[in-house]
Amino acid sequence: MGSLYLVATPIGNLEDMSPRAVRILREAALIAAEDTRHTRQLLTHFDLHTPLTSYYEHNKLSKLDVILTALSAGDVALVSDAGTPAINDPGYELVKAALLAGHTVSPIPGPSAPLAALAVSGLPTDGFLYLGYLPRKTAERRALCEQIGQLPYTLIFLESPHRLLDSLADLQIFLGDRPAAAARELTKIYEQVVRGALSQVSAHFSLNEPRGEFVLVVGGYVPQADAQWTETRLRAEIQHELESGRQAKELASDLARKSGWMRREIYKMAQEID
Repeated sequence: MGSLYLVATPIGNLEDMSPRAVRILREAALIAAEDTRHTRQLLTHFDLHTPLTSYYEHNKLSKLDVILTALSAGDVALVSDAGTPAINDPGYELVKAALLAGHTVSPIPGPSAPLAALAVSGLPTDGFLYLGYLPRKTAERRALCEQIGQLPYTLIFLESPHRLLDSLADLQIFLGDRPAAAARELTKIYEQVVRGALSQVSAHFSLNEPRGEFVLVVGGYVPQADAQWTETRLRAEIQHELESGRQAKELASDLARKSGWMRREIYKMAQEID
């Protein structure tokens, strides 16, 4: 029986490709690739000629039998477009199926954008939570921010350039003006890491058009005695609660306990917004 190898590939700089990764890709009977065109360029660079098959988000379930059949005859290497397979890329279902079928699954470690950004962020690395891409819809994004607002771990997100400013604004409203870092183009020629409070990072990209995919690293919650929410955060939360169908009286009591504001002040704001 063959083994399934999860092969990490460069996130930008081809010099980050490990000799072991090159060997595994050369010796495998088949490479399952998120984008065969992209991976073919990588193989050409390293003079590799291993057969390719596609394995991406929209065919990852239908391709399971094909890849398991290949594993019965030899080793298969799984690669994503960049970085470590199965980390915010297709792979989990294949790993699970291969294990259930009795195959060995082995990692070939290497580049990972979230970990690279965390390491250079200047924020605590002893406890962190990786959450992938922030939700696209505003209400869902704000609901997530509220859910994670009091977690003590350094938070790591992915974000696209056209949603970056909206996400930074929501993070600041619901998490407070925490220390943060926004990393883009890691290991590439135009590598950039912008560090500072969320407001400072946001101000930078308000003046400099965001380009490329981003990794956002945000400091964890630090308890502060008698800390009161800002009015901006409170109004945003009231708006969110009203849109979810809650009544002004009901949300005023709940938010008074969380925010440090008086119930009557919150109720008045809710009536103004409603």
